[in-house]
Amino acid sequence: MSRAPFASRPEHSRGRLHPEPEDASRSPFQRDRDRIIHATAFRRLMHKTQVFISLDGDHFRTRLTHSLEVAQIARSIARALGLNEDLTEALALAHDLGHTPFGHAGEEALDACMHDFGGFEHNAQTLRIVTELERRYAAFDGLNLTWETLEGLVKHNGPLLNADGHPAGKYRERGLPVAIRQYVRGHDLELSTWPSAEAQVAAIADDIAYNAHDIDDGLRAGLIAPIDLADLPLAGPMLEEALKLGRDIEPPRLIHETVRRMISAMITDVVERTRRKARRLKPASADDVRALGEPLVCFSEQMTENVRVLQRFLMRRVYRHARVMDAMRRAQRILTDLFAAYMENPDRLPEEWRARVDSLRQDPEGLESRAARAQARAICDFIAGMTDRYAQQQHRKLFDLDPLFR
Repeated sequence: MSRAPFASRPEHSRGRLHPEPEDASRSPFQRDRDRIIHATAFRRLMHKTQVFISLDGDHFRTRLTHSLEVAQIARSIARALGLNEDLTEALALAHDLGHTPFGHAGEEALDACMHDFGGFEHNAQTLRIVTELERRYAAFDGLNLTWETLEGLVKHNGPLLNADGHPAGKYRERGLPVAIRQYVRGHDLELSTWPSAEAQVAAIADDIAYNAHDIDDGLRAGLIAPIDLADLPLAGPMLEEALKLGRDIEPPRLIHETVRRMISAMITDVVERTRRKARRLKPASADDVRALGEPLVCFSEQMTENVRVLQRFLMRRVYRHARVMDAMRRAQRILTDLFAAYMENPDRLPEEWRARVDSLRQDPEGLESRAARAQARAICDFIAGMTDRYAQQQHRKLFDLDPLFR
């Protein structure tokens, strides 16, 4: 298939912060993808919660299975639009690296713990992981990814700054996360522009995956029943189509037939809408996409509304279900307890992390507040990197107060 004129081209990459020789058999974006897959943080996604804590069963999605599903959807869209599939896949696989154990509940708990030390935000944590915390290469910290991959990870949901340089979107009130502010001082990721079309595809593929698959997991968990979908736009018509296959169709088959039709409908809508928009706006390069001032990759207005209704349903019936909320409250307590215990006595940390904290606490200017902030950030990095299971084990080791997590 011919490449779209606005696709990202590896031969035009802006390169890496630390220059490296090119690989004879792989493009720069293929190398980024491979480095992400081999990263420690990527493997840990296997045991990190998507919605349901790991003890709820083995068939619910984890951050790893979700990331793989996002990558499959993203590649399908990128191929249809003539975009660079390798960059798209790299961004899809890496988009959740910064998530804490126990899903969004864990992120809320760590953000509260870090209130006096700069806060916590999973997107900024992803940047920290790929530029600093992964320690695999002799010549540099992090993975030394290309500019295009870093830009896409930071800006996949849109510009972080407005045209005047002030924080935009969800960062308007709290400002940019510390990790992002610090990094771009030495490596400009052009935070006031839109990202590449590939990054926009990875972002919308994330929306498609969790909208459909959280319905799937909610049905399998018994939090909702197929009949609950009947009056929903998108889900209702797909359920009706699946039922036409036979009224005696088994529930697991009915669920799958409904969900796969939802995914196909959303993918088709994105591809058709983006093609029409590209014909109207006529971007001739990846930089033209960045300069459009609006997203190129998007749903139609009708699908946008359908997705909004679906998300409200999921929030009410799945994410805020009493079973889920109870488990998440207990999970938040685990992370809050761990953070307090390590802050009180860093000697409780494993040796490698204890050494990191000790080095950070030795502030050359003797500023106690700066040393405390550095200590808190290192402890936050350690906890954020935990899997659900490891966090539970560490909590039992220090407290042994929650038999429900045994």
